Order: sequence, then structure tokens, then C-alpha cells
Amino acid sequence: MSSSNVRAPKGTADMLPEVARAWEHVTRTAEAIFSRYGYQPIYTPIFEHTDVFVRGIGEATDIVGKEMYTFEDKGGRSITLRPEGTASVVRAALEHGLTVNGQGCKLYYSGPMFRYERPQAGRMRQFWQIGVEALGMAEPTIDAEVIVALMEFFAAVGIPRDRMRLLINSMGDERCRPAYREKVASFIRENASDLCEECVRRAETNPLRAFDCKNPGCASVMSRAPLLRDEMCDDCAAHYAAVKSLLDDVGVIYEEDTSLVRGLDYYTRTVFEVQAEGLGAQNAIGGGGRYDRLMEMYGGQPTPGLGFALGFERTLLAMRAAGIDVPVPPSAEVFVARVAPEVAGDAFAVVTRLREAGIAADMDHQGRSLKAQFKLADRLGARFVVIAGPDELAAGQVTVRDMASATESRVALADAARELGSRLHDR
Repeated sequence: MSSSNVRAPKGTADMLPEVARAWEHVTRTAEAIFSRYGYQPIYTPIFEHTDVFVRGIGEATDIVGKEMYTFEDKGGRSITLRPEGTASVVRAALEHGLTVNGQGCKLYYSGPMFRYERPQAGRMRQFWQIGVEALGMAEPTIDAEVIVALMEFFAAVGIPRDRMRLLINSMGDERCRPAYREKVASFIRENASDLCEECVRRAETNPLRAFDCKNPGCASVMSRAPLLRDEMCDDCAAHYAAVKSLLDDVGVIYEEDTSLVRGLDYYTRTVFEVQAEGLGAQNAIGGGGRYDRLMEMYGGQPTPGLGFALGFERTLLAMRAAGIDVPVPPSAEVFVARVAPEVAGDAFAVVTRLREAGIAADMDHQGRSLKAQFKLADRLGARFVVIAGPDELAAGQVTVRDMASATESRVALADAARELGSRLHDR
């Protein structure tokens, strides 16, 4: 095996302990917040039948056209690693009847997603997302709820509100959007000479995606394109106004962005995106919207839905740009140091009893000197060191050293776990 084959594939990254702890921190934060809003966990397979994504995300999107990891399994079926979470969650809700008889359900998820694209800061081929989906609810209050939950999450992980922008827009629905799409397509054809090839192609496939082009020249041209707010039907306009009013009522600051379209075909009405400072051009850290026709696309009954996804990698970059440190618990609250090799078994028994009492405890397994063990205890963040020596053990005792005050005391071996638990609690 060549050395190149023992490296992680391009566009992937090992989640080493520091980043893994950050992932656990943000997922615990998400669980705490989203559970308070009534959302329940769901985990779907990391691969699906390809049609789940083609039908839901849309054939004309960049994800389906360029970025999916699709392969044929041994049974000749076309399988795709999930490039996003919503399609899988909606498929699962339909398959298991989570919205039958008009009942709604609120779900949250987390895990890896896969897209074949050029790796760069915050954008990987295997990346990690956290998201929520609210199914079966059509009222604008649920739109406001998911936006508030997203903003609360970012605040909870420490990203200052003044370092974020919340953008919102409405994409209309099947009654008003088709005519608007055609107006935008006509505008693109009329200005084709001033647009990139990709935007010109989108006139025939997905004209609204031209608003999302990062080419400055295209952005300038598209700023003159017709606006959906001028074409929106009365119901969509009322829904959008209600969402904005609800956000105003609870003090959520937002900006209306008529060019915000998001990248997936299933969106209708409300769409939103959160951008953070310090990330360069790829500054979106989360976003989503309403998708009232997605369940129907899979053969189910018409079922309203909406949700969002946030990217872990970009969230972590935003936290670091804001100077936010992820809390790191000590690897060991108590370290058991053995004075001599012959008491290793006794030290192991003490460590085991401490762990059984719910105390994070560790010991040396490499024959270090006592001095080196103390250095290891300090590196692990231990608050106390239990010194196990032949004389102390013979007397049924151990010595406990407080690492903060550098004071020592003798403790009965039988009482060590209870005594240390009490001291840790007092701290």
C-alpha cells in the first residue's frame, strides 16, 4: 500500500479530539434547544435510493447535476450518499406515517452529508450538519418558530448577534411562482450577453438560481431583474407579512433580501439564511425554508413542511472568528498515582471504584515515574491526585493532593470515592 492510500481522501477530514469535542458540544446544545421547542430526534441512513434526491432536490440543481456521490450497488440499484438531510427526513416521515390524519411532527437530526465539490475552508466533500424539520404545519407561526430556534442556537454557542445577518425572502408558491420564473427566464435571455454561461443555461432549467450567482457582473445584471414581491399572490404575500410581523414582535432583527432563493427546487414561500462575519465569501452558516409540496412529490398527501440545516464546519469557523472557545471538560477529575510498580493493581482498583462512583478518573499505564505521573495529571486537568503507596495502602489509606492549593491529606481507602465526590461537588 502506497503512503498516499493511508491518508484521508481529498475533501474529508478526520475529526480529531479537539474538533470532535466541538461537534459534541454543538450537538448537545442543539438537542437542548430544539427539544425545548418540542422537536424529537430522527436518524436516517447515510445513503438512499437516488430518486429520493433527484425528485426532491430537483434535476436542474447543482447538487443533483454535479455534486452527488452516486453508485450502483450489487443489486443493480442506483444509490446516493445523502447530500442533505431534508429529503431523507421527509421520505422517512412518509414511509412511517408520521403525518397521517393531519397530525404534525417536529424532528431534528445531525450527521454527515456528502457532496463532490472543490474543498475549501468550511466546505468539504464529507461535511456535518444539524437540522430541524417541522411537518404538517402551515401557519406562519411555525416559520417564525424555526427561525427563532436557529438564531437561539447560534447565540447559545456564543456567536454574537452583531456578527450575524439574518436574511429572509419569499419564493411564492405554485400559483404565483411559475409566471414569475418565466419573467426571470425572459430577462436572462434578453441580457444573455452580459451573463455567464451558467446563468444563461439556467434560463432553461432553473432561472431563479441566477440570483445566487457569485459572479459580480451577473449579480449586477440580476439586481435589475423582476422581483417576486411584485408578482406574489395575495395568500403568499399575507403569509410573508405575517412571518415578518411575528419576528418583529419577538425582537428578531432581519434583512429582506429579494435575491435570496436558496439552492434547492423544493422551497416555497419563506426562505432564510444566516451569514456570519469573518468567513470570506462562503459566509452562510445556516438556512432553510418552507417546502409545502415535497411530501406530495414522493407520492404522499399534500403536507406542508419547513426546516433548516446548519453547517458544523462553518459554525465552528464563525465561533473561532468571534473568539469563542469550546468548553473542554477535564479528561480526568482525579488521577491515581502509584508510588511503586508493585501497587499497580491497588491503583487500578482505586480508579475503578472512583469511576463506578461517577468520577472521571485515570491512571498511568506506561510505567512513568511519580514526577512524570504528576505532570500527566496536570495535563489531564485533574483537580485531585490520589497517591497510592505501599505504606499508605498497608494502613488502609491513600494520600489526596489538591492540585490547586498543593495541600495533602490522608483519607481512608474505603471512603476515598465518597470523600472525593464531596470535594468535587463543593468545587
